[in-house]
Amino acid sequence: MNRLVLILSVAAFAAAASAQTSSKTPATSASTAKSPTKAAATSTAAPATAASATQPWIKLPPGIPNVAHLPVKTPFSMRYEDITVGTGTEGEAGKIWHIKYTGWRAADGVKFDSWDDHKQPVIGTDGKPELDADGKPKMGDPQPMAVPQGVGRVIPGFDYGLEGMKIGGKRRLFIPWQMAYGTHAIPDHPDHPGIPAKSDLIFDVELVSVTEMPQPPMPPNQPAPGVPPHPGAGAQPNAAPTAPPAPATSAPPASPAAPAAPTQPQPK
Repeated sequence: MNRLVLILSVAAFAAAASAQTSSKTPATSASTAKSPTKAAATSTAAPATAASATQPWIKLPPGIPNVAHLPVKTPFSMRYEDITVGTGTEGEAGKIWHIKYTGWRAADGVKFDSWDDHKQPVIGTDGKPELDADGKPKMGDPQPMAVPQGVGRVIPGFDYGLEGMKIGGKRRLFIPWQMAYGTHAIPDHPDHPGIPAKSDLIFDVELVSVTEMPQPPMPPNQPAPGVPPHPGAGAQPNAAPTAPPAPATSAPPASPAAPAAPTQPQPK
């Protein structure tokens, strides 16, 4: 009897010890499972903090030190996307680009201008506009707009957004108001709506052709460069030497003319 009681006591003690060990095992494994996650979060956050404090947001040239900086902000940006890449030659700055265009207000999608809204007067053989019976000029088909490209004669969004286009190409421009008409408001007209101040614009543009910039007219009685004033103007043989010309006095340089404000393309 005593032997049976002893066997049962040993069995009960072993079962209790086994239960206590198994109850502690999940807690240990759970804490072990959490520790890699915490370590990973710590290791991930550390490089990001170090990078934000030391890495520049652009590649700096030698001689400019890296500095700690706050998040970088871009106040506005010029964007465009090619609809069709042209197969002709690439347009060059400083030449006349002939373009077809349509412009919309980005805020509401209202079209405010287009190249085919502007008919052109019919020019006769004498170089003068032809007149109708009522005395008004005859109007013919619209023509692509002539843009002096890259010289500041149009809104900045056109100068920058058209760069790199080839003849026959089509492109959509997304122009921020800072590179369009700025704080200037264009009022409504009977034939087309206006443009409020600080309006972002969207243009579809097609490059039709490129021509040379017209040369300014020569002053009267001024010989062309490299051409003598008249035949035989050189020194005659056996002529007496003439006194050297007096040195010209230098005049102060003229003040540069103020650049014209960009006005094209704009509603009529």
